Amino acid sequence: MRVLLTGGAGFIGRHVEDQLVAGGHEVVVYDSFRPDVHAQRPEPRPGLIVGDVRDRETLASALHGIDTVIHLAAKVGLGVDLDDLDDYVSSNSLGTAVLLKELAHAKIRHLVYASSMVVYGEGRYDCDRHGQVAPEPRRTEDLDAGNFEPPCPVCAAPLRPGLVKEDAVLDPRNAYATSKLSGEHLAQWWVRETGSRVSALRFHNVYGPGMPRNTPYAGVAAIFRSALDRGEAPRVFEDGRQRRDFVHVRDVAAAVTLSAAALPQQPAFTAYNVGSGTVTTIGEIATELSRAYGGPAPVVTGQYRLGDVRHITASSERLKHELGWKPTFDIQTGLTDLLHDR
Repeated sequence: MRVLLTGGAGFIGRHVEDQLVAGGHEVVVYDSFRPDVHAQRPEPRPGLIVGDVRDRETLASALHGIDTVIHLAAKVGLGVDLDDLDDYVSSNSLGTAVLLKELAHAKIRHLVYASSMVVYGEGRYDCDRHGQVAPEPRRTEDLDAGNFEPPCPVCAAPLRPGLVKEDAVLDPRNAYATSKLSGEHLAQWWVRETGSRVSALRFHNVYGPGMPRNTPYAGVAAIFRSALDRGEAPRVFEDGRQRRDFVHVRDVAAAVTLSAAALPQQPAFTAYNVGSGTVTTIGEIATELSRAYGGPAPVVTGQYRLGDVRHITASSERLKHELGWKPTFDIQTGLTDLLHDR
């Protein structure tokens, strides 16, 4: 198949392109090379189009002869402050809307959409008395007091975190999360209007070779690695016990390529979690990175960010069962692989 890969020059995109090409597919990379991600503009090369997905004319030209679109282009990360709000909405929500419009005009009916775990807000929680519950956003006064665990919204008892599944209630709690969920909603509407097919891949914490460096919009593993590159200790928010699922970028790329190939046989819209299935705390990943890099031990700061959630870990059983995907890297082998990217 001939694939247009938006955001194809980014961290995940480069690995997806490699796997698509290895599978015999023709890839056109479409990337804006936004300066908060890329240090410099690229040299021209065949199969690369420099353009923003909001640029209808450039995008429409890029779609000629394309069979499937993989939409990775986005402004990522939690953000720095409220001044980022309009950029998230424009880059992600509007960017996806423009893409979907042009796909309809080009009569392209297959799309893989890069979503995120952040659409869930908090992950799954169970109360011993009330079963599965959805905790309220954490209160500032509790966070200031170092009470980081969300209580049961009914009885205020402690909760047990678990693995979130794709049918969980979606509850985005920051600008990035809201923009990614709006992309899912727009894609669902597009599917109904055009009879198309979409796979929405909800990536969990992606790490691996090619991670961004020295940017506040990077994921937590990349931020820790950048600190270690500078000879500094990773700074861990809260108490470091936040539960996450860290998944290697090559496993993510495999999920993307499998999803793209399977689209003709898929239901109209399917969401898949893409995670390793292994629970790792933020403190543990900081400690493992410090050990692997021979750097200073992490510093647990007790600080917090209001947009952060406490625990979010994935069940990726749907992806494994329906598409035959399985992760090939655990944390130890993944960090060993990351050490070669220095």
